[in-house]
Amino acid sequence: MAKTIKLDPIDLKVAIETNDNLLSGLLSQDLRIMKECGGRGMCATCHVYITAGMESLSPLNRREQRTLEVITTHNRYSRLACQARVLDEGVVVELPAGMYVSEIEDIEELIGRRAEENILNPRDGSILVEKGKLITRSMISQLDDQLQAAKIQIANDTDE
Repeated sequence: MAKTIKLDPIDLKVAIETNDNLLSGLLSQDLRIMKECGGRGMCATCHVYITAGMESLSPLNRREQRTLEVITTHNRYSRLACQARVLDEGVVVELPAGMYVSEIEDIEELIGRRAEENILNPRDGSILVEKGKLITRSMISQLDDQLQAAKIQIANDTDE
């Protein structure tokens, strides 16, 4: 049976089947949320805040806890959408401000422009390029380094 969750700040309601993860509901709405690790709880790209209804979600597992600990923007309301399963009604999800870049080509075309929103590090959720800042080629290089490091970390975690 489907449960309804609310997405803030866009005030959208989404139906998610009981025991499905939040990520499935977010992706069904074509929201810009990523799953760089394929939904295995090993990256920060599906990090969300639960502003209500935390008790209506599955408990944190060890992998999710480890991943959340390295996200610089995490707090006690943080969850990974790929790991949080909806068990009951009343969940309100807030998406973090900013965007993750999955491929370096996504940002190449932005060189010389100002970032329209924060661009976030896929490893730890920190801000790589602040909203309003000019995007330079050196920032592109830093983003590429971070993306490669994230891919290596995910590969190493998968091997464990």
